[in-house]
Amino acid sequence: MRSVDEMATSHILSSIDPIMTGGSNGTGSGGGGSSSGGLLRTVSGGGGGGSGRSDRNLSISLDDRDLWLRFQNLTNEMIVTKNGRRMFPVVKVTASGLDPTAMYNVMLEFCQVDSHRWKYVNGEWVAGGKAEAPPPNPIYYHPESPNFGQHWMKEPISFAKVKLTNKTNGNGQIMLNSLHKYEPRVHLVHLVSDQRDQQKVYSFPFPETQFIAVTAYQNEEVTSLKIKYNPFAKAFLDAKERPDSVYARENSTYGWLNFHPSYATAQSPLPTAERFQHTTLRTNRVTPYSTQR
Repeated sequence: MRSVDEMATSHILSSIDPIMTGGSNGTGSGGGGSSSGGLLRTVSGGGGGGSGRSDRNLSISLDDRDLWLRFQNLTNEMIVTKNGRRMFPVVKVTASGLDPTAMYNVMLEFCQVDSHRWKYVNGEWVAGGKAEAPPPNPIYYHPESPNFGQHWMKEPISFAKVKLTNKTNGNGQIMLNSLHKYEPRVHLVHLVSDQRDQQKVYSFPFPETQFIAVTAYQNEEVTSLKIKYNPFAKAFLDAKERPDSVYARENSTYGWLNFHPSYATAQSPLPTAERFQHTTLRTNRVTPYSTQR
């Protein structure tokens, strides 16, 4: 019988196998896929394996951890919509200890953490029934993957372009069940060119980033905190009072921005002219890989 680590590794690789074989446009949830017996062969995460130097000192740390902890203390909430909504705070991590000359894929998985459906009652979240089956393969493939270890260590790895949805739309967005609790987890796959070597999957869970998926914020304190640190969240709250076209435009253009807390306050929004400067954003990238994240 396979160990938990082996099953987790197989799950990750089977999810990204279509991308590795050209069955995807390079970003999105990964879609179905074949087993991990195709291009990739693995052992569970740890040291050694593969050509080149060892990854024994590899580590991934969460950026903006203090901000995440503030939301965790309130039970964080993330909006899911039919068209997809970007996250705030943004999952951003710093990598160290990678082989600078080796190639790695970087992914973000959203794991359903318990067997409950949740409901907000009298100012608190309580278990409210049995959870629905998790959507298949809620994995976001970083658009700069694959890339060299030196590239990933050069600056923080941001997942600012992730969009969360509650519908199956096939647009590379992450489908989540509303009123269920999730934990983002970062996975690194160390790629090798020689199939006689073994691939490795390194998984890094971040419990402080757990959240409940909602279609509208339930806790007013969470709402206030989002407005305080992300000025564009205020635009989402006023959606019902404004034309759908304006709301959709702001959501598409600015939902991914993440300001430093010292600048992102409800009292310092950008001027109107600046807020409508761009109408489209790239959601995909092909080689050569840009250093901008």
